Amino acid sequence: MMPSPAGASRPRQLLMSLVPLLFVLIWSTGFIVAKFGLPYAPPLTFLLLRFTGVLLVLLPLVLLFRAPWPHGRIRHVAVAGVLLQAGYLAGVWCAIKIGMPAGLSALIVGLQPILTAFAAPLLGESVRGRQWLGLALGLCGVGLVVANKISLIGLSTASIALCVFALLCITAGTLYQKRYCAHFDLRTGTAIQFMASIVVVLPLAVAVEGLDWRLSNVAWTPQFIGALLWSVLALSIGAIFLLFALIRRSAATSVTSLLYLTPPTTAVMAWLMFGEAFSLIGALGMLVGVIGVAFVVRK
Repeated sequence: MMPSPAGASRPRQLLMSLVPLLFVLIWSTGFIVAKFGLPYAPPLTFLLLRFTGVLLVLLPLVLLFRAPWPHGRIRHVAVAGVLLQAGYLAGVWCAIKIGMPAGLSALIVGLQPILTAFAAPLLGESVRGRQWLGLALGLCGVGLVVANKISLIGLSTASIALCVFALLCITAGTLYQKRYCAHFDLRTGTAIQFMASIVVVLPLAVAVEGLDWRLSNVAWTPQFIGALLWSVLALSIGAIFLLFALIRRSAATSVTSLLYLTPPTTAVMAWLMFGEAFSLIGALGMLVGVIGVAFVVRK
């Protein structure tokens, strides 16, 4: 007996329901990777190696499977990529490198869902009162989680400006991609985005960090290599593919609200891996954040 269409679609529905959870888990490892990688390479150099590694993985797949290129939308895909990859990552990583506490940077970038909600009318989307309440709860949850980790020692205007720049880039990139190029082949589209990001980051790495062809500013330790491989395969390919899939099928406000779950998840990972303090207030913040996201994404 042939399976019914409804029965056949259940595994797919279950898989799609797990995509947000998987995205949050992978995306949350970004600060963990920074902790492993930044002691051995300057931030822009690390990102340049990361982007190049993604292309070395994706381009053979594109050629092997003859993946279609987004004709007529290449420029839009490239602009979204520069904002989401070069702008956001460079801002956060450079801020952490010059002294921005990870908790405070997570709190600043955690404002993205609020900015996205304000800009939702540009995409023809509406934000309901329940969703506004969820966004507020999510922000409060993030604040509770990182409150005991925020330190103002060594904080500079430059590090704050870099985090705000990263916040604006990831918000603008999400909105731009949702409006102008939400649908494209993930293999070729992601390759285009990282090519464009390399064009932007390479001259900056040469000018600011003294990058040369020998990569003399990189210490190739096992920790650095592991962080780089995870950044390429899990973060820049796995998490980005999941993010783009979510942008295709969901409203921008609902997608970005998932980022509220990143700081709490990162805090738990840091507690497990590095023994960093995790208080009862932090646990309460996680609960408040989860409730807030549920308010936003619930149909």
